[in-house]
Amino acid sequence: MTADPSLERRLTASGHVARLEESRQAPGSWTLYVDGTPQSHVELERPEWLGFEYVRRIGHAVDLVRDAGEPITAVHLGGGALTLPRYVIATRPGSRQQVIELESELVDLVREHLPLPRGAQLRIRHGDAREVLAKLPGGLDGAVDLVVVDIFSGARTPAHVTSAEFYGLVVPRLAPGGIVAVNVADGAGLAFARSQAATLSHVFPHVAIAADTGMLKGRRFGNIVMYASDAPLPFDAMPRRLASDPAPAKLVEGDELRRFIAGAPVVTDATAVPSPPPARSIFLTKPGG
Repeated sequence: MTADPSLERRLTASGHVARLEESRQAPGSWTLYVDGTPQSHVELERPEWLGFEYVRRIGHAVDLVRDAGEPITAVHLGGGALTLPRYVIATRPGSRQQVIELESELVDLVREHLPLPRGAQLRIRHGDAREVLAKLPGGLDGAVDLVVVDIFSGARTPAHVTSAEFYGLVVPRLAPGGIVAVNVADGAGLAFARSQAATLSHVFPHVAIAADTGMLKGRRFGNIVMYASDAPLPFDAMPRRLASDPAPAKLVEGDELRRFIAGAPVVTDATAVPSPPPARSIFLTKPGG
């Protein structure tokens, strides 16, 4: 039970319940749960510190996409607790950001209890990520340095944001050398993740993925972060960064990535399916504060 009912909200679009919990051990450290799934972690006093391992891996792309500290233009598909927008604000002052989030009640809950810094250049657009992406202002064409795709309904990614047609909508928005970072959840066998890597490789000429070795061997359910660009990824420093994280990971690209894909099919609108559901037991242990 949530002690404070104001920290819980029923979401209209999905019917799921969103809940914010503050760590008892570390005040100011918050976790957002949706349908019982931990989806975001926020450190209000340390927005530059990223708690979830997959978010750190996306954060490395934020750091490397342009020179350190340089403002960027970013589009976030899926808002959560606005963890990554906060990170961009903290590490790249003056950046322009757009967040697309389906659940208006979720945005209201987060902004009420976890307010953004004053003066943040961030616009939140409500609606389905694919529909809103297709209708973004023309001024963003060829201007977006980073697109983050982190779209979940509860614990699953909807099918219509996993296809080549969907990723094709991202292409004209990207600035030269811009990066798409995608959070992919999958389990044993990694059929969904392999098909997502195949799909991104079909749409973009340069793709890499990051995950721990247990995930890459398909031993457990978890997250793989995928990166794609029209230009070679500026990732000379990425292997060292991934290896030195609290939860170490490796970068997979080139021939190793092709072996990972191993003939997996490219996903189209006609063949797309949601990401597989995790076992509920995965989330019985809450992430640390």
